[in-house]
Amino acid sequence: MNKFAIGLDVGSTTVKVAVLDEANNVVFSNYERHLSAVRETAAKQLLEAIKKVKKSEFTITVTGSGGMGVSKWLSVPFVQEVIAGTAAIREIIPQTDVAIELGGEDAKITYLSGGVEQRMNGICAGGTGAFIDQMATLLNTDASGLNALSETSTTIYPIASRCGVFAKTDIQPLINEGAKQSDLASSIFQSVVNQTVSGLACGRPIKGRVAYLGGPLHFLPQLRKRFSETLKPEEEIIPNNAQVFNAIGAAILSRKEKAFTATQIQSALSKANANQEHEVKRLPALFENEEDFTEFKKRHDTPIETADISKHKGVCFLGIDAGSTTTKATLIDDKGRILYSWYDSNAADPLKCVSEILREVYSRLPEKAFIGHATVTGYGERLIKQAFKLDHGEIETMAHTTAANYLLPGVDFILDIGGQDMKCMRVKDGNVDNVLLNEACSSGCGSFIETFAHALQMSAEEFAWMGIWARSPVDLGSRCTVFMNSRVKQAQKEGASVGDISSGLSYSVVKNALYKVIKIKTPEELGKKIIVQGGTFLNTAVLRAFELVSGREVFRPKQAGIMGAYGASLISKNLYKEGKYTLLPLEE
Repeated sequence: MNKFAIGLDVGSTTVKVAVLDEANNVVFSNYERHLSAVRETAAKQLLEAIKKVKKSEFTITVTGSGGMGVSKWLSVPFVQEVIAGTAAIREIIPQTDVAIELGGEDAKITYLSGGVEQRMNGICAGGTGAFIDQMATLLNTDASGLNALSETSTTIYPIASRCGVFAKTDIQPLINEGAKQSDLASSIFQSVVNQTVSGLACGRPIKGRVAYLGGPLHFLPQLRKRFSETLKPEEEIIPNNAQVFNAIGAAILSRKEKAFTATQIQSALSKANANQEHEVKRLPALFENEEDFTEFKKRHDTPIETADISKHKGVCFLGIDAGSTTTKATLIDDKGRILYSWYDSNAADPLKCVSEILREVYSRLPEKAFIGHATVTGYGERLIKQAFKLDHGEIETMAHTTAANYLLPGVDFILDIGGQDMKCMRVKDGNVDNVLLNEACSSGCGSFIETFAHALQMSAEEFAWMGIWARSPVDLGSRCTVFMNSRVKQAQKEGASVGDISSGLSYSVVKNALYKVIKIKTPEELGKKIIVQGGTFLNTAVLRAFELVSGREVFRPKQAGIMGAYGASLISKNLYKEGKYTLLPLEE
């Protein structure tokens, strides 16, 4: 038997490697997020592993959702991760009755007593590492930050984990209502447990000796605690190197295969770049050349008229849009000109955010100016109206329609894409005739793009800009986030750049809106006067993709992200009655 065996696990978000000696002891292991650089990270990990075997021959097997491509590059054996994981359990923790494994985008329960049976997530990434990452972003932290917060929790709230959009819908009102972040963190972990037990076990009991495997369960003890308190197993098994368990299994199974030398693997790595195959279709570039881009920008850079707040006298009108992830505000004069505007993340504290806005507005208003009426709209409408005694609360559709009709009289169709939601409004004779909303998918919304950008350690603006000049956008379709991520990973394996992925996601946002939410068959169904708004359409790549896919030129206000707030200001103007207002003064 060869002295050393190497297992390489190429997952959806991480690359893991394990080197075993002839007694199957782990002599080297590593776990690293690949941040979309799948090929580079896998090569680096493998070269580090080869250093540990020195000049000895070794066997090697690759596993994981991204392992098939690496296996082809290197011409080394591949084993399905279910088989690899089971092999590691049988070898290292054979007493296990049930193993729960959470990865970046997959979740598994393996029953080992009375025959092996495995349950895996299919079309949903709820209850996985990626889900935890997305929820952590909502609380302005990361997975380890959630773990730290959870240590001091006292309350568990019911939160859906079927998918990110449902979970965000549950979490955002709790944030808006001032729930403690520690309680939200524990509630997120509990939702992962609930999804695993209900979505995977499907009624089959999880009992006996239960092993916890995979990165999230290894690195997040508070997540394990939630599983323990829910399942109350006879015995908990927390093995060493649980985060690289599938890599260990792949190494164990590699012993049945032929041996390699370091020179052979290094040679294969050097040739890998020349053997790429593209399975993911590519789309046309968003812009043919710089002139094309310049003309497009000029057409869409028409701003709403503004005025100098320091010179204003008399009445002005406030509008606040308390959104799911951002807060927007506008102060206008009686001609509809913007005196003041605000657009920023609410940082999970909308009350503090609105307080800062009001303090700034009051501080900048001249002595002879005053706020005659204030209206709030959006997710946090009720909370903000009661807290600051605003004069009026309005539903989002009315606020957005009011703004659209004011800026584009006779508008037929309004598409608003925000952080978590999408609203499509057909307008007839100035009134909303039909409203379509995304119900169970966030893949076409701004938070999806933002979360993806943050996973690459980039801002949403940087990520979007890279997509504008990409020459080969990847076709990610209009599928849900789970499947889209899988296609992204495949494109990354084929060498797609970050820009190609960014522009591909812009196309997908649009296709999701047109084909899954609006369900159009022809561009004529959109009408002749189309206005697009919401923070997502501040992304030039998304705006350009919309025009290319729909075949229609549209109107986007330069201040597209604050249309809800602007509409609320216009409603304030329309409702104003002299001497009647309830907004809290500065001193209160």
